[in-house]
Amino acid sequence: MSRKNQKAPWEPEEEIIWVSKSEMKRDMEALQKLGEELANLTSNALAKIPLDEDMLSAIKDAQRFKNEARRRQLQYIGKQMRSIDIEPIQTALDKLNNKHSQTTVELKKLEQKRDKLIANGDSMINAILVDHPDADRQRLRQLVRQANKEKAQEKPAKAYREIFQYLKELYMSN
Repeated sequence: MSRKNQKAPWEPEEEIIWVSKSEMKRDMEALQKLGEELANLTSNALAKIPLDEDMLSAIKDAQRFKNEARRRQLQYIGKQMRSIDIEPIQTALDKLNNKHSQTTVELKKLEQKRDKLIANGDSMINAILVDHPDADRQRLRQLVRQANKEKAQEKPAKAYREIFQYLKELYMSN
């Protein structure tokens, strides 16, 4: 009998990393979803993502396609992503999504400020004027009165929305 297949005890064995077919499929689907997320971005947002020319071209094609052609193109993008480093792409995408989340949080805070303004009136107006001395006190009082009047008469909340827009201009411009 020959001993061809046996290794000498002093030779180190290579570690074999076994990956299941299901795990490979999950990885491919994750790359495809990342590609789909990229395809759903606007051109301005896409410009902020570090992509090579081939990938950018493939994503722009996916944006143009509909139905089955789009699905196949997204599969192609997922296949292309296997050969590139996706970490910088994922980082840039997370940064874009986080910026959106921060904006959403700021808008919710403004909505709460608006509600307090309508409920408390002059005391809240004074607090706003401390933060923004250039704000128009008279305009704010007028809008608060209109909002309370609309609420009492169950009319459409026009002044309510105007207060939000005014606060948005004040706070988001900084």
